[in-house]
Amino acid sequence: MTVNRVVRIFAGFFVLLSLALGVKGSPLFHNVNWLWFTAFVGLNLLQSGFTQFCPLEVILKKVGVKESCGSC
Repeated sequence: MTVNRVVRIFAGFFVLLSLALGVKGSPLFHNVNWLWFTAFVGLNLLQSGFTQFCPLEVILKKVGVKESCGSC
């Protein structure tokens, strides 16, 4: 699994989880303020698209997740 794939999985998971916790109609509803976390993830994805800087990417590279594969 590559860094880009892990970043996408993390982002998707956290968006869905924070929506489940923040939307009143959800069976997992906890508090509306979880929607701020959804906004944070979205803003982080947006800025990384422009700046090519992603904190999770830096962490994953230090942990040893491979950057990319030759056939991808």
